[in-house]
Amino acid sequence: MLTTTRCRVVLSSVFSISWFRGSISFGQEGRAKGEQRFYKYLHCTIGMSTVNLGASSKNARRKEVKKETGLGLTFKKDESFGEWYSEVVVNSEMIEYYDISGCYILRPSTMAIWETLQAFFDAEIKKMNVKNAYFPLFVTENVLQKEKDHIEGFAPEVAWVTKSGQSDLEVPIAIRPTSETVMYPYFSKWIRGHRDLPLKLNQWCNVVRWEFSHPTPFIRSREFLWQEGHTAFATKEEADKEVLEILELYRRIYEEYLAVPVIQGRKSELEKFAGGLYTTSVEAFIPITGRGIQGATSHCLGQNFAKMFEIDFENEKGEKAKVWQNSWGCSTRTIGVMVMVHGDDKGLVLPPKVAGVQVIVIPVPYKDANMQAIFAACTSTVQTLLAEGIRAEHDLRENYSPGWKYSNWEMKGVPLRIEIGPKDIASKQVRVVRRDNGAKTDIPLANLVEVVNGILSNIQASLFNAAKEKRDACIKVVHTWEEFIAALNNKKLILAPWCDEEEVEKDVKTRTKGELGAAKTLCSPLDQPVLPEGTLCFASGKPAKKWTYWGRSY
Repeated sequence: MLTTTRCRVVLSSVFSISWFRGSISFGQEGRAKGEQRFYKYLHCTIGMSTVNLGASSKNARRKEVKKETGLGLTFKKDESFGEWYSEVVVNSEMIEYYDISGCYILRPSTMAIWETLQAFFDAEIKKMNVKNAYFPLFVTENVLQKEKDHIEGFAPEVAWVTKSGQSDLEVPIAIRPTSETVMYPYFSKWIRGHRDLPLKLNQWCNVVRWEFSHPTPFIRSREFLWQEGHTAFATKEEADKEVLEILELYRRIYEEYLAVPVIQGRKSELEKFAGGLYTTSVEAFIPITGRGIQGATSHCLGQNFAKMFEIDFENEKGEKAKVWQNSWGCSTRTIGVMVMVHGDDKGLVLPPKVAGVQVIVIPVPYKDANMQAIFAACTSTVQTLLAEGIRAEHDLRENYSPGWKYSNWEMKGVPLRIEIGPKDIASKQVRVVRRDNGAKTDIPLANLVEVVNGILSNIQASLFNAAKEKRDACIKVVHTWEEFIAALNNKKLILAPWCDEEEVEKDVKTRTKGELGAAKTLCSPLDQPVLPEGTLCFASGKPAKKWTYWGRSY
């Protein structure tokens, strides 16, 4: 029978591996196998905890602290990527699993990142005269089905409300997977003449896409946060211009804030937004898995939705015309991509620009040192940094050792750690430790703010440069089918000459189907390399029209 003390230690140990609940997997392993693994691990943990407890409470506490200090990740990034990712996002306190599969609780550290991205993007689109609005979560079936191609693209993901209490609804109501069909009936009402254009709206909201195949935190979830912009113009030229302006903002989110390199490109006809004229995107790449991942999209919808929803205006010549429309969106998937690219075997690694806490200050006691003086120095250091706009906190908890705190904050990915002990106080300095490379530096207090700002900037740049170097090392230029298959099997990001024919793209998908998934076009880069005259398509042997990135993807 377990004592109260033993139960407390067991629960502490169990909490450290509670991420197994839900068993979200990147591979074919399902919930049952993951839960089986969880209960096996739980049994071992209880056994170890009860055996390790000694007779005295002092020895029990020592063993408990020692056990806690050793807590870390069970899986390694380069050995079990899917399990590593699932473990990191929970142990770093980014998410918690919910009791509905594919839905997750976004914890404060995640929301801090999202709010930073939101603040940047919102300020930039307001410079473009985009206004924020909010439209309802629900859409009627007849409106949703008005644009046939559009709804066919989303049909498998649409969640429906069919009952109210015990009564069936006369007409089922859909929960928005995206808001084109929610907004555009009102665009038709609000737009009458050329003076009503352009109309530029954005909303920050949640959407629901009922994905059933391997939901993964941030990457593929049934409910997620995003922004979606919807705009209408008098001319195609205006619409085309905005598509690229928004795409550039998405590039900046990834490269300047998340330190993730992306490729700006145009989607193929097969991969474009359902019902749209063309789609542009920013594409990231995860070297360890050899998979591309769509980061955000900016669509030109053309006049298709304007025809469906009768969005007409009277132009300057007094003639009736259809508007040209765009839609564009970026979601919390951004955060998952960041975790995949920068995380390591110690946990999360946060770029300073998006970290909710940029600097954590930890007291380091030594024998009979004056702890009040050390705590006061930690508090003063935090106040100095906060006054200069550096997001800093201290960890003054006395029931955890410095070593445990180091591991805990490394797991959370805080970019910079400051250690303060009695020798540091005597020398009027602090010790600074980088999360990205572990480098340690002693900094005089007189230069604290200047040096910390410099290190944070260097970490931001170093993370991007390291990620870009790894991504670029994975790019493989091919010209033949044999080279393509070899590169695909070696987890490469493939750049190949292509004839730009839909049937050829479908054929490539069919011929590459397997356990790891089929290859597809990721995008054709906007910055096209020179295509020598006479270059042939790698897959069909027909004259090539463009260079296109191919690969497996999430």
